[in-house]
Amino acid sequence: FQDFKIAETPLYITVANKIKKWNTHNNCVAVVGATYPDELRQIRGILGEETPLLIPGIGKQGGNVKKTVTFGTNQNGSMAIINSSRGILYADASEKFAESARNSALQLRDEINKYRM
Repeated sequence: FQDFKIAETPLYITVANKIKKWNTHNNCVAVVGATYPDELRQIRGILGEETPLLIPGIGKQGGNVKKTVTFGTNQNGSMAIINSSRGILYADASEKFAESARNSALQLRDEINKYRM
């Protein structure tokens, strides 16, 4: 679906425009993958500053944290929930899983905060 077009407009642009139109009560959230940073930037531009984005794809999927924060957050460095599931969930298979998962989550948090604002 990534490259599907409706009247020469990419589907993700059509969906973003619909979300903007439907979001009259500020109750919409868009899910936009971190692995497509140029599309993420376009969607943030369409949806504006106040629509939250859920952004999966950081960690094992290869999304770039700097680009994700730069293109996915608003001017205040907020309105984005950046998700890494496998990078934390599979941090370690040993009895030290909890410590390793915590360290992975803290490391990601610190990296995200490094690029905010």
